Amino acid sequence: MHPGSVAVVVTEDIQVPSWDLYELSIPCTVFGTPQPDLADPWYDLRLCGTGEGPQGDSPTGAALSLRTRHGLADLAAADTVIVPSVPDPCVDEGRPLPPALITALREASDAGARMVSLCTGAFALAEAGLLDGRRATAHWMHTAQLAERYPKVRVDDSVLYVDDGDVLTSAGLTAGLDLCLHLVRRDLGAHVANQLARRMVVPAHRPGGQAQFIDLSVPTSDDEGLGPVLDWARAHLDQPLTVEDLAQRAAMSTRTLHRRVQAATGTTPLQWLLNQRLARAQSLLESTDLPVERIGELSGLGTANNVRHHFLKQIGVSPSTYRRAFPRTVPGDQEGRFPVT
Repeated sequence: MHPGSVAVVVTEDIQVPSWDLYELSIPCTVFGTPQPDLADPWYDLRLCGTGEGPQGDSPTGAALSLRTRHGLADLAAADTVIVPSVPDPCVDEGRPLPPALITALREASDAGARMVSLCTGAFALAEAGLLDGRRATAHWMHTAQLAERYPKVRVDDSVLYVDDGDVLTSAGLTAGLDLCLHLVRRDLGAHVANQLARRMVVPAHRPGGQAQFIDLSVPTSDDEGLGPVLDWARAHLDQPLTVEDLAQRAAMSTRTLHRRVQAATGTTPLQWLLNQRLARAQSLLESTDLPVERIGELSGLGTANNVRHHFLKQIGVSPSTYRRAFPRTVPGDQEGRFPVT
């Protein structure tokens, strides 16, 4: 079975910042490198430029101008169309996207192409009306802008990617790789996707529902009085800490502690504690082979059932699923401590 052709949009109307090259390189690597021992034929990759030529200067001075063999007219003939990103001014300053690009995306969708965006590429699909009424995502730093600019889109800033059948969107950077491997899994099966991931030395599968990030509530204000007590709490997460314990340690009333933690971290003392415990559990799952029961003890999350409950609620996946995405490579001991080098 031929997995079909993949057309990747390369926006040429502004110099491409070096960080956007990562999103562009992901589909090129996944779909553009033949893997005859895994599936033959492989995908037919086409890089399709917007054709307007480079304009302006890079904000950092570190950028490249890209020229492609194919143009926007080739999108309509593709089985899958991927928009890796759009120029930063189109996101941050509201600069219009090339009208020809929007028209080409609509025509490709009407022709039956599977439409995909990585990171800020969602802005192009949204501008074309292809995300109206759909759940979609982008990098969490840009989802608020996406939701404000396109109110018909049901923006979800908490997931790695969204598969809505014929339209798929992902968060930024590595989440784009997760989505591309997900497409391979859909097209060619789990075995091919897993072997390809192994060759790329990346996790074989991170479910789309996994959280993009967990807010660790790092203090947003310089409250020096809170620093020592928060550090103390992090060092004693395996103990049954309460707000009263923290207030006593800080030599202040619980009401004062609540107000100052809220001001410094943007969350309540109890939620801050839970976030720290989740972060500790994540670190232990990534770096040790400890059973979930022991991780619950060391992180203060309690029983294995409690750990699973909080992971599913806060992160969107089970502890075992989360662990499978992080093969242990760091030589930590069985309590999660690491040798000093």
